[in-house]
Amino acid sequence: MAIVLIVDDSPTELHLFREMLEKRGFETLVADSAEEGIRQAAVSHPDCILMDVVMPGMNGFQATRKLTQDPHTSDIPVIMITTKDQETDKIWGMRQGAVEYIVKPVGAKDLAARINSAMAG
Repeated sequence: MAIVLIVDDSPTELHLFREMLEKRGFETLVADSAEEGIRQAAVSHPDCILMDVVMPGMNGFQATRKLTQDPHTSDIPVIMITTKDQETDKIWGMRQGAVEYIVKPVGAKDLAARINSAMAG
């Protein structure tokens, strides 16, 4: 069973993504900040990370860059997920090491397919 770490500062989004993924057979971990997400990724080494972009403190771009530059977590695919549908943000996210950039809202079937694709990647 694949483990997905969901990093988002919104309790509602964490619950929604967790429910969507667990119904599709994924095991989930959650973090409510970028800093906590980095810590959990290093400890649990999930198969994939869903990373919100806009969070207080460290944002998702900064966290993704840290994860992809750390040899212990650089092999974990990061999917950035945000409400901002801007091409410049997508390009910036990919430059930080994200393998995918998804705009909310996203359907459960599409999300699961993108996660599976990222892990196969």
